[in-house]
Amino acid sequence: MRNGISGVLAGRRVAAVSGGDRLDLRLDGPVTVRVTHEFRFAAPSFAAPREVEHVFPALTFRPTPRLLALVGRTVGTARITLAGGLELGFAEGGELSVPPHAVLAPWSVLTAEGAVCAALPGGEVRWAEPAGA
Repeated sequence: MRNGISGVLAGRRVAAVSGGDRLDLRLDGPVTVRVTHEFRFAAPSFAAPREVEHVFPALTFRPTPRLLALVGRTVGTARITLAGGLELGFAEGGELSVPPHAVLAPWSVLTAEGAVCAALPGGEVRWAEPAGA
């Protein structure tokens, strides 16, 4: 089930990006990827072949122009790493990487019905029980 996340996220378009004390990527569906701890975003740039932003949402942040440029892009790849991190690749360029955390729950994927899956402290990933299970 670890990389069933691709079936949940791949092919969805980014509808909105918001900041504050977390990063919320609202995708069509509606599905939200919520990042509550540090993450890295790498995107092509005119100044360099690839620039990497390292962000700590707990410090409160505003999405940068490169993060805001994700609106309208499609999630091309999505995977949960063996350590419990989350990696998203966007079809039109850009990669978001959320590492696991020993003490905090760094990311989750939510729908209107609740959490689909969430990274727990220590790298464990918990999936929601299917309805009727």
